[in-house]
Amino acid sequence: MSSEFIALEQDFDAEMRQIHHRAKEEIGYNAMRFLQMLQKHGGVETARRLLPEMSDGFVTLWEKRRLDLTVEYLVLQPRWDALFTDDERELARQRLRDCRIDI
Repeated sequence: MSSEFIALEQDFDAEMRQIHHRAKEEIGYNAMRFLQMLQKHGGVETARRLLPEMSDGFVTLWEKRRLDLTVEYLVLQPRWDALFTDDERELARQRLRDCRIDI
């Protein structure tokens, strides 16, 4: 694994922590289970574990109209393309489309 790829993974981990922080600060949602997963598995593995099924956190963020703070939204940012498969990105894209968010 190249040092650039490792740095990209570290940057993604930091962004995952940032969406947790923003959800807590901006809408009062403290996703403790999400934070525990980040601490145990890191950002990329946490995203991979959460993508297959719609999480409770996704539902909460949808209810609060903040899908911009979801793992799915983050995974679809072009900067992270190298970290996720086409199938993983398509799963994230479809979940957001199902909620009427195009990305």
